[in-house]
Amino acid sequence: MSRFVLITPDAEFDQRLRQAVAGGLPGSVQTFFTNVLPSDPAELFGALNQEQFEVLILGPEVPVEEALRLATVLDVRAPELSVILVTEPESGFVLQAMRSGIRDIMSPAADVAQIRIMLERACQSFASRQRTVEPKQAHAPKGMVIGVFSPKGGVGKTTIATNIAVGLGKIAPMSVVIVDLDLQFGDVASGLYLNPEHTVTDAVTPSASQDSLVLKAFLSVHPAGIYALCAPKDPVEADEITPEQVSRLLEQLAEEFQYVVVDTAPGLPEVGLAALEQCTDAVWVTGMDVPSVRGLRAGLDILRKLDLLPETRHVVLNMADSKAGLSVQDVEANVGAPVDVSLPRSKAVALSTNRGIPVLQESIKDPAVKSLNQLVERFNPAWRATTQRQLHRRVVV
Repeated sequence: MSRFVLITPDAEFDQRLRQAVAGGLPGSVQTFFTNVLPSDPAELFGALNQEQFEVLILGPEVPVEEALRLATVLDVRAPELSVILVTEPESGFVLQAMRSGIRDIMSPAADVAQIRIMLERACQSFASRQRTVEPKQAHAPKGMVIGVFSPKGGVGKTTIATNIAVGLGKIAPMSVVIVDLDLQFGDVASGLYLNPEHTVTDAVTPSASQDSLVLKAFLSVHPAGIYALCAPKDPVEADEITPEQVSRLLEQLAEEFQYVVVDTAPGLPEVGLAALEQCTDAVWVTGMDVPSVRGLRAGLDILRKLDLLPETRHVVLNMADSKAGLSVQDVEANVGAPVDVSLPRSKAVALSTNRGIPVLQESIKDPAVKSLNQLVERFNPAWRATTQRQLHRRVVV
């Protein structure tokens, strides 16, 4: 069975796409070397002997207007099919393409690795849409929303959030998205070494909030097999994003992804509180110093009074050092909750943060890596099913 169908007269692009598939994607490629598209999808299915395929790539030199017309028809007749258009998008073209039924847009100059990532994403979309075409079960479970919070800045919150996302990407490839809700000074983009074309500002526009396909067009793909939605490049744009828009954004992402990791701004801003209300899990980060511990205690006390604490919480002691003058017991006594994960002070983590490559993305042996993996494992459904009674255990520094 041909899982991927390519229409293009460009033989060189055909070779690149075949290399991408051969590099680890199951299924084969059927290529039609032409720039003439069928007027009726039945012609295409007939040429394939009615075989079911997952991804249709409309390659270089295919007329864009004809591609949009075909995608519109396929969106009605075969809504589960993923259609990729290979072209250099012009300003404002992306929304038009998505509304026509195009699932993704690929640059004609994309290399083999980029093509493979896009095909993986298209297959993921096909699988999701095939499930939705079938009768939906009532109350279908949403994805897990994991918020990372800290009343004080400088405790390594973004480093922890990016590593959680990368770690979860190994458990659920292409089913994880990290959202940077530190809207003024967010560092997720630099923490993942990304230069995103779109940001949260685009993702909360009316067109995106009404159509999850449009929303997905604004996500950045990371080499670790995750998606990222980064903070606005201009801090002024933060004032234009409301808590209601953030709530809607997280609801949409939870419907599309197995895991939504949210990095928040220090303190308890309105946007952060809106995110907290959507969280299934909250990771509270503190450093091993008196101001951080007292700040976390005060923040948790306020949230308890407001009844905003998620049922499942995880307290992380970052940059733990037995010579810091505080013990784990001191931290727990002041915070009023047990410490679940202790991340020792680590040069490897500091170096990875400066490089923009999360430490869990590489094969590094370091005590902090072991602790980060333990933190990630807490969000694995299999772990929870077998160790629910051990959700909160005393750690050792």
